[in-house]
Amino acid sequence: MKQDRFLTGILIGIGVLILLALALFFTRQDKKDFLTEKTPYAATYNYVLAVTKKDYKNAYTYLADKDNKPTYEQFRQSFFNGNVNANNVGVNVGTAEVNGAEAFVVLTLVYSSSDPFSGGYNNTDRAQLVKQNDDWKLIYMPYNFWAYDWYQEPIKP
Repeated sequence: MKQDRFLTGILIGIGVLILLALALFFTRQDKKDFLTEKTPYAATYNYVLAVTKKDYKNAYTYLADKDNKPTYEQFRQSFFNGNVNANNVGVNVGTAEVNGAEAFVVLTLVYSSSDPFSGGYNNTDRAQLVKQNDDWKLIYMPYNFWAYDWYQEPIKP
């Protein structure tokens, strides 16, 4: 009889731990918000967040107004066609290096593995920004967040 109470106590304890873990999981979901400061880091972070949330209108506002900028429709279509695919990569936005009206932000792209026996891999790249009207705007991002033909002069036949 004493062993049954001990076993019951252990099972109740395990049940409480499981419920506590589930409650923490659902209440502590990582809710990311857009940053308000006007820094290269914030512009890059906000662009990445907007793209991952599929908020293409907001993401488009972080593109620089330069020659051969894609139209909003071309920008949006790049994501819908799969030319730009941010679904299979995580990003850690790192430090910014500002040089006058230009800036570079270090990005660590985290790719998951395609099989259960590999650990995935990281790749370090940089975002390039320019200052326009007191705001930092992107002119280059790594592949998963940028199409190769944005800001490129169209090929003339």
